[in-house]
Order: sequence, then structure tokens, then C-alpha cells
Amino acid sequence: MDSITLKVPVTIKAKLTEKLRKRIIEELTQNRQQAELEMQQIDLEEKRVVAEQAQGDLQRLQMIRQHFGVEKQKRADFIEECDQKLADAKKLAEGAEIIQGQLERLVEVKIGDNMREVMNVEVLVEDDKIIAIRS
Repeated sequence: MDSITLKVPVTIKAKLTEKLRKRIIEELTQNRQQAELEMQQIDLEEKRVVAEQAQGDLQRLQMIRQHFGVEKQKRADFIEECDQKLADAKKLAEGAEIIQGQLERLVEVKIGDNMREVMNVEVLVEDDKIIAIRS
């Protein structure tokens, strides 16, 4: 066998423009607001369930409170993460390259190919247009 087809990662980077910064800030703000709404809904649900179980088993009541506490903590952590990303997005210089994610591609490799070149591929995007493919 002289060649084989492999799935290799491709890093997607975006060149920060004012348009992209605005979109990132809007998405983070919406995600943060959604998490805050979920926390309010969890609080209301917790109060309802606790009221229903008020006369019930204390151990069950404690488990219910613990469950709601875990769910609220997840949202609080997410909100904190959004706040950090918002601060970072506001600080980044225009033109900075930020990682947007990773995709996969199929590549045929053969004996003698440089594996580093095959593995280290990036696609650079500016305002949704590919401006460079680097290896």
C-alpha cells in the first residue's frame, strides 16, 4: 500500500473586524440573557416544588434543593464565562486572528509526505469570506 486517506483537523480562524466583534458581543449578550432567564425559571420551579414537598421527607427535600442548586450553578458559571468572553472581545485589537472552531477534511497521504504539513492546516476567514488557507 503506497497511500491512505486520513481524516485530519482543520483549524478555522477569523480575522477580527468591527462587524465580527459586534456579532460576537451580540451572541454573548443573548446567551447571557438566556442563562439569566433560565436561572429565574429554575428559582420559580424550585419554590413550587419545595412548597409541594414541604410536608414530605426531609431527605427528599434536600435532594431537590441540591438538584436545583447544581442547575443554578451551571447557569452562574456560564454567565461568568460569557462575561469573561465579552471583556476579551472588547479588548482584542482589530485584525487579530481568533479561533472559531475546528473541522475535518479528508486527505490522501503517501509514503514520503510531510505529516506536519498535512496536519497543520488553517483556514482564515474575514467577514465570512475565506481569505487564506495555510499549512
